[in-house]
Amino acid sequence: MTEKQTRETQTSSISATDFASLGLAPELLRAISVQGYREPTPIQTQAIPPVLSGRDLMGGAQTGTGKTAAFVLPLLQQLLPLANSSPSPARHPLRVLILTPTRELAVQVHQSVRTYGHHTLLRSYCAYGGVDIKKQTEELKQGVEILVATPGRLLDHVEQKNVLLNQVSFLVLDEADRMLDMGFIPDIKRIIRMLPKDRQSLLFSATFSDEIKKLADSMLRTPLLIEVARHNTVSETIEHRTYAVEEGDKLALLIHLLHSSEISQCIIFVKTRIGCARLARELQRVGISADAIHGDKNQHERLRTLEAFKGTTTTVLVATDVAARGLDIDDLPHVINYELPSVPEDYVHRIGRTGRAGRAGKAISLVCPLEQPLLDNIEAMLKKPVERMPTPPFARNKRYRNTTTTNRLRPPVARPPMLAEDGFDFSKPYQPKESEPAGEIPDSPHVPPKVVLPKQPKRIVAALLGGIGKNNNVA
Repeated sequence: MTEKQTRETQTSSISATDFASLGLAPELLRAISVQGYREPTPIQTQAIPPVLSGRDLMGGAQTGTGKTAAFVLPLLQQLLPLANSSPSPARHPLRVLILTPTRELAVQVHQSVRTYGHHTLLRSYCAYGGVDIKKQTEELKQGVEILVATPGRLLDHVEQKNVLLNQVSFLVLDEADRMLDMGFIPDIKRIIRMLPKDRQSLLFSATFSDEIKKLADSMLRTPLLIEVARHNTVSETIEHRTYAVEEGDKLALLIHLLHSSEISQCIIFVKTRIGCARLARELQRVGISADAIHGDKNQHERLRTLEAFKGTTTTVLVATDVAARGLDIDDLPHVINYELPSVPEDYVHRIGRTGRAGRAGKAISLVCPLEQPLLDNIEAMLKKPVERMPTPPFARNKRYRNTTTTNRLRPPVARPPMLAEDGFDFSKPYQPKESEPAGEIPDSPHVPPKVVLPKQPKRIVAALLGGIGKNNNVA
């Protein structure tokens, strides 16, 4: 942030006995009570009062600490005086815009908006790519006060004039660090230029980097900075474990661990979409109820996969970092890093799927020798060593090798000799004898000698604008 901006940092020492002490309306308190929540989390305790007072805010907290409710609840309360039951779209202009990096996170945030706003007359909608835009267009033209959207699909609707941004009073960027990683910042800046300057802006992120703070400089006015947890920290309820294994034996060890009674449900992280699909197929072949979620699947397939996993029909979900962003699975006991992430911060996001809301969780990583530098970086970020577990005996199977990596060098294949009648071996590259000139064909009794034809005299070719003959002169 710039030096001219007022920066305040609140600590988790602030406490509240219940949500009523935060000044929330009865309609919202009723919805909170139905969900079974009694006490606000630290990020909610610190963020809700300043948002209700109209302050711009930068909120940082690890995943699973209630960041979504920290901005949804105060924004709903500020819109309550404008709620109405009129069927006219003009009475329901867009006032709150919430941007998320992924479709899954957009669905999760919108579900929170609907849950906490259940006893209000406010309208909300969720727009994301990967599905037909026609249905979204019909819903948006009915009028909504709150829109949760991904940046690309929002720009599609703006270009088609399905939504107007001239009355937006509140802007929220959720998971801003992932937006930066996914290259959405140019779209975000384009959207910000379309919004009224007189608005309240909130930026929430699991981690803060220098780039994120530069983005905050351009969209926030004298923001309040709230960091409940230390920079890039993880929940203390998560137990970290690593197993040392050769890269080619990872799948065999993974199958051994999944067949153990300890792991009942887990998310397995890999780096690429191709590796994600391959690993899920290999697990299915050995009788494990697994499915994959990655960017190549359309939205309906991804939602169907998530519903099966949440309903425990599927016990293992293989995912990439981007596709798993925003997944909210209740009581997920295990997260497995089949491949370590290249960036240590992604480790925080991965294992944040477990150990949520103070619950216990386990993060298991399969580490090959080439990944040791990545593990060192993760330990440096965590500021503590990760427990090394003895690798259990498991059945190695050649069929399990090289599941996700396709560019590995393979040993040359031995070919049977191909001998001609004169003993020449066609299976080996040809090497001329020292007495043979380069580029010539060696003599062979089976090959007739080469016949050299006498050179023919060159023919005179006709020239342009006439010709060359006996009676023609050429200047």
